[in-house]
Amino acid sequence: MLLWIEFILCGIIIIFCGAKLSKYGDVIAEKTGFGGAWTGLILMASVTSLPELITGISAVTIAGVPDIAAGDLMGASVFNLLTLALLDPMDKGSPIFSKIGQSHVLSAGFGILMLGLVSVSILLGDIVPSLFNAGLYTPILIFTYIIAIRAIYYYERRAIVKIAKEVSEKLQYTHIPLKKAVVMYSLYAAIVISAAMALPFVAGRIASTTGLGDNFMGTFFVAGITTLPELAVSISAIRIGAADLAIGNLLGSNMFNMALLAIDDIFYMKGPLLKDISSMHATTGIMAMLMTAIALIGISYRPEKKAFLRFGWDSFTMAVIGVINMVLIYLKQGG
Repeated sequence: MLLWIEFILCGIIIIFCGAKLSKYGDVIAEKTGFGGAWTGLILMASVTSLPELITGISAVTIAGVPDIAAGDLMGASVFNLLTLALLDPMDKGSPIFSKIGQSHVLSAGFGILMLGLVSVSILLGDIVPSLFNAGLYTPILIFTYIIAIRAIYYYERRAIVKIAKEVSEKLQYTHIPLKKAVVMYSLYAAIVISAAMALPFVAGRIASTTGLGDNFMGTFFVAGITTLPELAVSISAIRIGAADLAIGNLLGSNMFNMALLAIDDIFYMKGPLLKDISSMHATTGIMAMLMTAIALIGISYRPEKKAFLRFGWDSFTMAVIGVINMVLIYLKQGG
């Protein structure tokens, strides 16, 4: 009972502070001239993905359970995309993909690229060359992430230059100074990080009584817990009308998660990390790629009407694939 109380308390803290975090992240985006996609990619994605970083490093160093580390990051990518799909019915108006900037095409594309590299590396196993103690995919993932954030930044800057005058006439946060926004953002970010870091340990103690394997626990239970910051921040961003920030947070977090997998590989002293984990994680990676591809189509096509139950056809299909992934991993775990 005490563990569940700790779990609920951490969740409440994350939800409350996540709302404030998204607000001040949007203020910083407006005051500095950074676009919503880039701010969501860097500010939100890096902060909300820190629980995955702490969990992964602990799993490969102290706990010695590499499947938990890989399952957490791969599963978190599916949960982030599932969250993206579930944001659609929250808005009673037009589909969410019709309201966001085209710069998210870059985030989605780079996300597919990085997920594909990881999934192929898992399936190839021992065939993948090693570089010192890590796999060759590790420097490639880090380099790809750096290129991605640079490309998205310059894409956003070019777009902002063209509409700078129009944007300046529609400032929403003229009453909040940039210095205050930075201070408050840092404060709430620290609280979110502290609360989110406690969640995996509480979840681990709860999960130890279930008897489920590391693969399933890492992919769903631990991943579900560590993605609470992304969920809280994205829902809050949608409520204040910052759809670009919400989508940038989720797609950016997936890119950041794949970069974190490279960090975990560096800390894993027994050799390339992806050689020592179950091939089941490649299934999760492929499902995440399919979901991201659908999001990419939605962003490009920009549907004007929702299909049913407040879902667009794209978000509904993403949700279905997310559920199918859960069922497949559960069945494979049971087998």
